[in-house]
Amino acid sequence: MVLNQSDKVLIARRTETKPHAWQMPQGGIDKGESPELAALRELKEEIGTNNVTILAKTLTPHKYDFPLPLIGRLWRGKYRGQSQTWFLTRFEGQDEEINVHTEHPEFCEWKWTEIGNLIELAIPFKRELYKAVIEEFRPYLKSMSNT
Repeated sequence: MVLNQSDKVLIARRTETKPHAWQMPQGGIDKGESPELAALRELKEEIGTNNVTILAKTLTPHKYDFPLPLIGRLWRGKYRGQSQTWFLTRFEGQDEEINVHTEHPEFCEWKWTEIGNLIELAIPFKRELYKAVIEEFRPYLKSMSNT
């Protein structure tokens, strides 16, 4: 979860999804790589920058399952979902540093959104996961202190 200085969350739309399905950047861990280094590498690969400070890490992994129609299509049917460790980060740069048109683009556009809008904008099968991640990071989120 990448926050800007106003506590808005960075979300992006994958190149292969519907126009109104957004997600936060995410990725896998390479062999021998720590989760922290993987998070920074994935940010660089997906949004063109890893100019962030890590503020928090989820205590336990959060899981989600792919919808049945996607199970056989995604990753050649090898996976049914994912288990993820999430990091809360603060973006330290300028918006101009963010570039989703990377060497191997996964996203076609990005934007900042209010944390309260994240669930509504998220791709449906990740909504429960995002609710859990937001709840875990709630103590760190200034903009949610009154919600």
